Amino acid sequence: MHTVTGLVGFARALRHSGMACGPTRVQAFLAAVEQVGFDRDAVYWAGRLTLCSDPDDLPRYDAAFESWFGNAESSGEPVGRPLPRPAQIAALTGADGGPDEGEADRPLAAAASDAEVLRRRDLSELGVPEREHLRRMLAVLRPEPPSRPALRRRGSKRGALSSRATLREMLRSGGEPVRLRRQRRSRRPRRVVLLVDVSGSMSAYADALLRFAHVVVRRAPVSTEVFTLGTRMTRVSRQLRQRDPEAALLAASRAVPDFSGGTRLGETLRVFLDRWGQRGVARGAVVVLFSDGWERGDATELADQMRRLRRLARAVIWANPHAGHDGYQPVQSGIVAAMPHVDRMVAGHSLRSLEDVWSWVRRLSQPGAGGAKCEI
Repeated sequence: MHTVTGLVGFARALRHSGMACGPTRVQAFLAAVEQVGFDRDAVYWAGRLTLCSDPDDLPRYDAAFESWFGNAESSGEPVGRPLPRPAQIAALTGADGGPDEGEADRPLAAAASDAEVLRRRDLSELGVPEREHLRRMLAVLRPEPPSRPALRRRGSKRGALSSRATLREMLRSGGEPVRLRRQRRSRRPRRVVLLVDVSGSMSAYADALLRFAHVVVRRAPVSTEVFTLGTRMTRVSRQLRQRDPEAALLAASRAVPDFSGGTRLGETLRVFLDRWGQRGVARGAVVVLFSDGWERGDATELADQMRRLRRLARAVIWANPHAGHDGYQPVQSGIVAAMPHVDRMVAGHSLRSLEDVWSWVRRLSQPGAGGAKCEI
């Protein structure tokens, strides 16, 4: 069977077993066998060097070689059965940070599947290895900044006819309308304001939310503002503009004096509107409030400040981590007070939900999208 047909059949058997034996590798295998001869050991090493592309391929290759060429004890491993491939990331752990019972002897899933599961996990339930992996996933996010139509127009291949540009073109060509010039409205960045609750009830989510805010700020540093809410209001936009996420988070933590403290949403929103929002930061912006709605202050004050914010902003989105849980009911005093003045109430408990939040930011920043009915 040491003919070309037999060698090609052997490569086909390897491909059926799960190995990546494409035409290029098969040609290299045939060329190597032609150089070293058709001795069994020579054929074995020629195929091992040319057809195996991964350490996991070696047991599969040995089993297929013994089964195909014979003259030796079979390894007992079925040729057509692919061996389990180890995951490229750590296995997902339980809530206590360790592996779940019964998971130690179970083959790990593919890395892509683990990442997809992690994207949907509640941020408050992640262990230490999962949080580290989540940080790497957040670091590679590329959220597209929202934009809005500008007053100025620019030349374009499509759009309305530009009479001035067309007239200038006619003057260049001796009065003949050789080419019609068109124009359309250019676009400008839409301002985005992120208000992140860093009180005690939100401490499990604060790190991931600030990392998400860092990614957004890095993508659009001029048109993005970030503030933290607790017992007081703190602007951390400048700290989060640093390139390195760890340095940015460290600088932000030093600037915020009320991490894991109480929650006075009404008072802090009033400070934000009086000092920044009324003066232009919130005007025409999409404002995203990350909070669970627990209010230690007066809920009436919160309702009044949310009403002020809604009159200034293009849209107001409330991202509530509890809204992503089954059976959630908006009964917190802060949520009840804010609901009439919010365009959209969305979940904010996982990486997937944060991506959904950003899709709503882009959607509500478009003309005609404001004033949507608040839904959960």
